[in-house]
Amino acid sequence: MGENDPHISSTTPIHIHVQSKVVRDDAADRHVLAATFGLAGDLPSLVATGCGLRVPYAMTSPRPDRVTCLACREHARREHLRFAEEVERLSRMPGSTITPDQGRLAADKHRDLARRFSDAED
Repeated sequence: MGENDPHISSTTPIHIHVQSKVVRDDAADRHVLAATFGLAGDLPSLVATGCGLRVPYAMTSPRPDRVTCLACREHARREHLRFAEEVERLSRMPGSTITPDQGRLAADKHRDLARRFSDAED
């Protein structure tokens, strides 16, 4: 990013954000399409973030140790906790394709990610 980038001014601190759909990994979706059909989708130039900004895709990360925007960290924490509850609830429903034990393991993983996002600095 050069000094002529319209998204960054000299007084704007540079932060790493999370995408607004932090639990859903768009890169993984593109990988599945590429592996299955031989299609390679373009990366978006700008993405919506958890704090409400639109930033270059390269300025986002799903990893708690990389995200520096506090509002995005809080968004990611809430989303991972919400998803953990949903996975556990759905895994207990009759006809679920995952067992309650598998649901609990997945939920625990997302609760751990939520905890790591709530830590001030990893």
